[in-house]
Amino acid sequence: MKKTIDELLETPYWIIDILPMQVRKGSPGQYFAIERYLMEGSQRADIRQKHIRMILKLNCYRDISLNEEQTADPAPERIAEEMREKHVCIMVDDAMFVSDPDDTYMTLYHPDAELLELVRILAEGEGLYVWQPADGR
Repeated sequence: MKKTIDELLETPYWIIDILPMQVRKGSPGQYFAIERYLMEGSQRADIRQKHIRMILKLNCYRDISLNEEQTADPAPERIAEEMREKHVCIMVDDAMFVSDPDDTYMTLYHPDAELLELVRILAEGEGLYVWQPADGR
């Protein structure tokens, strides 16, 4: 890992989400009510499991580490447990995923073109979308 978490937070980022694009401020519909509903009960666990499966599949192709640990490729059970229970930074080469169990999305910072394409494919397999927000640098 060449960049620190703080450095990566300042780089271009993409969202891995259950929605195909950013919901604009003032849009009709009931985004916040839907988000609250999806964060209740089994829906939250289902979304989290999609994120976990995507990261585990990614780990078949790339080394990963959690937070700024030097140890690569922790046990799949540990990856899943940490993603279910707490905010975690998942380091992949010189990129980083930020995952929080209280969100319906993950954020990917500083991916190279090859990693971004792989993430798009893996996300699609889980019924997730990858998009860059308007302020995604």
